Amino acid sequence: MELVVESDIYTPSIGETGEYIDKIPPFTNIKNGLRCPCGARKDKCYESHSIFASHIKTKSHQKWLSALNANRANYYTENENNIEIIQQQKIFIAKLEKEISVKNMTIHYLTQQLMTQDKSGETKPDNLIDFD
Repeated sequence: MELVVESDIYTPSIGETGEYIDKIPPFTNIKNGLRCPCGARKDKCYESHSIFASHIKTKSHQKWLSALNANRANYYTENENNIEIIQQQKIFIAKLEKEISVKNMTIHYLTQQLMTQDKSGETKPDNLIDFD
């Protein structure tokens, strides 16, 4: 079995004015290539600095970067909403895990109640068909 590795996803940097700008990361640390979420070529993995440098000059990438800058305030609001939703989901998951734990303990206890030991010391389930 072979380990599947994913390429890194490119994220633009934030410039001095607070706008998103393209800053190509050093490819020495990127072992599996770089994917750009701009949508120009979602299946494309950029393997080198020069190839990615030519990609960020394309119209589709520049349009994506402009859209990011135009929606900066919306991304902040969306991020705050996502933080709140994640917190609620963590609480909900913890509650469900606690319920599962209680149910597992109940199942274990009831299973132990159904089991009896016969004369040979072997554990068998009770006969649930015959009634006294």
